[in-house]
Amino acid sequence: MTASNPSRDEAHLDSTAQHLMSAISTELTGRLRLVRPDGRRRPAAPALVLVAHGSRDPRALSTVRTLLERVRELRPALPVHLGHIELNAPLLSDTLTALGDTEAVLVPLLLSRGYHVKRDIPDLVAASRVRARVAAPLGPHPLLVETLYARLTEAGWPVRMTDSERRASAVVLAAAGSRDPDSAADTRRTAHLLADRLGVPVVPAYASAATPTVETAIRALTARGRHRIAVASCFTAPGRFATQCAKATPWMATKPLGAHPAMARLILSRYDQALATRVSTAA
Repeated sequence: MTASNPSRDEAHLDSTAQHLMSAISTELTGRLRLVRPDGRRRPAAPALVLVAHGSRDPRALSTVRTLLERVRELRPALPVHLGHIELNAPLLSDTLTALGDTEAVLVPLLLSRGYHVKRDIPDLVAASRVRARVAAPLGPHPLLVETLYARLTEAGWPVRMTDSERRASAVVLAAAGSRDPDSAADTRRTAHLLADRLGVPVVPAYASAATPTVETAIRALTARGRHRIAVASCFTAPGRFATQCAKATPWMATKPLGAHPAMARLILSRYDQALATRVSTAA
């Protein structure tokens, strides 16, 4: 009969206790948000509507739903809904119709500014009865960079490098692409933040509608003596563009951002920021 390891058992109990305390703390925080300092119940928080683009790849819908559940786990008292711009149900227009004239904050599951953020989503809001604000897209933001870094290390990016390895390394930040200059500016900013985190060059590149392509960026880095080139997938979920960009890598490619815990925290950060901006503007 194998003897029990007291230190391992204690560590397991400590881990279980920490998990329970974290769950209790999250639940209490959610409940306290509903109560004023004078003990009266606060008005219900505006709903959070996560706005996804939509994809023909079934993995995209699965990823978005998992991310939605993580947001709900982080803030159980908050009503959280899903709406797609196209291709998948529920469509955003249907979600807004179901909400009626309630108050909501729409958080785009998009990684930069562009036509969808500036026109499509506001137009759908204007055509509905919902009293809504549209939050900023998810990028650029430190939590987006945290997710990109985590995906790189998962793919094999070394946490420590020698000076010679660092001089030979680089990252191509692969994004969908847009003709909107603000979208390109946001992607460049994300690349800059990731370069600061990694200590190597990070070059933005695009799957469509903008230049350079991932292949062109890889060739340019190779010509500069950077032969250890990783492709960081700046896509929210698996799909044609993410697969296409990953195939171009000469070294390693990351998974899409997906339902990483930092992405759920980022969604709630954008929601809170939109509410704070509303209160500030009203004041």
